[in-house]
Parts: sequence; structure tokens; C-alpha cells
Amino acid sequence: MIQWYEKLFANSGLTYDEEQFTSGTLGECDFIESEAIGLSRILDIGCGTGRHAIELSKRGYKVTGIDLAMAQLERARQKASDQNLDIDLRQMDARSLSFEAEFDMAIMLCEGAFPLMETDEMNFQILQGAYRALKHGGKLIFTTLNGLFPLHHSTTDFCNQDGGKTSYHGSRFDLMTFRDYNVTKSQDDEGNTIEVECNEHYYVPCELSWLLKSIGFVEVMISAARLGEFSREHDLTPDDYEMLVVCVKPVCHS
Repeated sequence: MIQWYEKLFANSGLTYDEEQFTSGTLGECDFIESEAIGLSRILDIGCGTGRHAIELSKRGYKVTGIDLAMAQLERARQKASDQNLDIDLRQMDARSLSFEAEFDMAIMLCEGAFPLMETDEMNFQILQGAYRALKHGGKLIFTTLNGLFPLHHSTTDFCNQDGGKTSYHGSRFDLMTFRDYNVTKSQDDEGNTIEVECNEHYYVPCELSWLLKSIGFVEVMISAARLGEFSREHDLTPDDYEMLVVCVKPVCHS
């Protein structure tokens, strides 16, 4: 069965880059670079059209990007080729990463994989795969949906405010599962209207911290994720739609 996120991104490499939420790449990479001192090899999970992978590659990092959507990867490859950048871009499912202690850092931004999955167990598998992919002492940086936000705000109103090519309708937030159900409408690269019924898990900070620590991560930091302005200093509130998370795979002491 084809899932909603597969259908939504099946032919949207060009239109994705036109969305307003993609405009913060430079500032977001500034934060990643500030966290990557002494690190060199980065895994971009759910890399999409490669906006972070390309910028980090331009800054001298060795980047591997993975994504489920071939259209997104083809767009990333074309952009990388146009800038003469050598980026390892692979079609891969984030739930079954094959990497073992290969990367200094993993990033997972703008809900590129986590927390889109149809079950909480699948979302957990993504975090586990990121942990395995990191070397000891490596960092995971990701953004995810803030479960405090739908308790105080309409997710439909928030998601529709930027006026992009994607619109959201009929949102229903389930307090028992903290999943938001909605109908998402968008246009693909050929101008066709795509309509999918989607659902995403919104995580609360204590839940997310517990999940990460149960896998083995330490030094879990959660703050507000602001477009193009990632920082450890932005305290998370119910008014923030996304959370920024940084955590570390501990150093192995033999």
C-alpha cells in the first residue's frame, strides 16, 4: 500500500523548493556548522531536494543524503551537478538504514522522515537507525512537530498561513494518540493536483527525551525550531510549531 507521504512527494522535486518553509536553509546550516566543530561526515536523513546537503557540501563537509522519493533525489542530484558538488545521494528507507557507526553527525530536518510514519514503532525505528549510523560521540540534530502546539492553536490555520502551493483542510487532532489527521492538497511538477489523507505524530518534549534516552542518546537538548534561526537559546513554548532537538551518541569507554 502506497502511503500518503510517498504519494505527496512522488513528483514534486521542483514544487517542493518553492515552498516557504525551504527558505531558512542558510541559517539552519549555520547552526549545524556551529554544532559540527571537529566533525566532517554528515548523514542527511530525508534529504528531499538536497537543500541542506548541498549547502553543507559547499562548506566542506562530506555528506550522504538519503530519501524515499526518487523525484526529490533526482532534483537534488541535478542541483548538486549544476554546482559541481560530489554528494552521495541514495534512495533508502529511513526505517531500515544499513549504516553502522559511519557518520560524525546525522541531521533530519523539516519532517523529512520522522515523524511522518504511520505507526509510532516506525518512527522509533528511524531514531534507532540514526543512532546506529553515528560513530560514538556523534551528534543527531533534527526537528519535529511540537505536541504542545495543537493544544492551543489550529494546525490548519498555521499550515495555511504562508500561502504556498500546499494547503491543509479538515484537521483533527486526536488527544489519545497525539496525531493530527488532515487532507493535504498540493501540486506536482506537472501542475496536477495531489490530494492525500495524512497523519503525523506530534511529540511532547518529555516523551521525545525518553525515547531518545531509551535508545542510548545522551545530552538531549530540546528548544524551539524557528525558520532559519536554529538556536539552543530559544525556549520551547506552546506557540512553537516545531521543536529543535540535539543529542549525542555517547563515547564508548573500553
